[in-house]
Amino acid sequence: MKREVKTLLSKSTDSILVAIEHFNRPFDVGRQETVLIMLDRGFELFLKASILHKGGAIRNKDEKNTLGFDRCLRKCVSETELKCFSEQEALQIQMINSLRDAAQHFYMEISEQQFYIHTQAGITLYARKLNEIFKTKLSDYLPERVLPVSTLPPDDFGGLFTHEFKEIVELLKPKSRKKSNAIAKLRAFAIVESSLEGETTQPSEVELKNIAKRIQKKEDWKSIFPNIKTLSLNPSGNGFEISLKLTKGEGEAIHLVDEGNPNAKTIAIRKVNELAFYSLGLKSLAEKLSLTQPKLLAVIEHLKIQENPDFFKLIQVRSQKHKSYSPKALDYLKKKLPELDIKEIWNNRKK
Repeated sequence: MKREVKTLLSKSTDSILVAIEHFNRPFDVGRQETVLIMLDRGFELFLKASILHKGGAIRNKDEKNTLGFDRCLRKCVSETELKCFSEQEALQIQMINSLRDAAQHFYMEISEQQFYIHTQAGITLYARKLNEIFKTKLSDYLPERVLPVSTLPPDDFGGLFTHEFKEIVELLKPKSRKKSNAIAKLRAFAIVESSLEGETTQPSEVELKNIAKRIQKKEDWKSIFPNIKTLSLNPSGNGFEISLKLTKGEGEAIHLVDEGNPNAKTIAIRKVNELAFYSLGLKSLAEKLSLTQPKLLAVIEHLKIQENPDFFKLIQVRSQKHKSYSPKALDYLKKKLPELDIKEIWNNRKK
């Protein structure tokens, strides 16, 4: 194992152990925030160790900083040579990352059982991937006295959300004066829902208040959070291992379908789904920027857009290859175009 891989993996497992330690502490000061931050850090370093271990790079040429969480996750899901996580496994990591973001930069209120589910599912996934990729057991890093993350795992994800939703309904009753408490609880729901849709932005106060209004109108949680209802717990027979999975088939209105099915809604992480993340062709990009395709291509070459994996990817669908750009590329071009002399760039390209 390369020295940098070994160091990253060591720091990664250290973070996971700190997360486990804080989960099992007998007091709550900073507990949930610390667990989510350390879990998230553990996974980011693990992704980087995995990329290097498989011969990939975690730095772009001429850049000092390593790749961020999003790009590392996308590499480990989308790139053939580096692929080591499925999209469903990436969902779990993305939910932890989004919950961490809210806990670190703002605040939210998450129930102990829901907190347990995300933590234990994360630990289970980490232990499995550690064994699959590096042939190492997480138990090798734990002294015998360490306790499991929880001794009372919930066994019904839907039942848990139904119970918590009832609590929110009570908080939103006209005379309760606890709307701020309800909003804090709704933030965790909204983060999980948006993660399942592939969004990484935090829910705004306006969005949360609109959800609260829907609840006050007695709308069921399954219609407000349709993606969450596709999740179920998948406990194993090995100790306290547990993972989240998307349910298929009976009992639910949403199920997994083949890519490209025009008559169904697909639940997936858009940012690790190549066709959705890189959703713009040159023609549509040119139309949105009010440029001709040749002139836009000249600008793309000038700004080296195709060298940035956040902006561009050559995607192969069956026998055909498509040059595709992301919405991030569109935003970047909108920002840079006013600073450029398009005529000069075009003339230089013609020469």
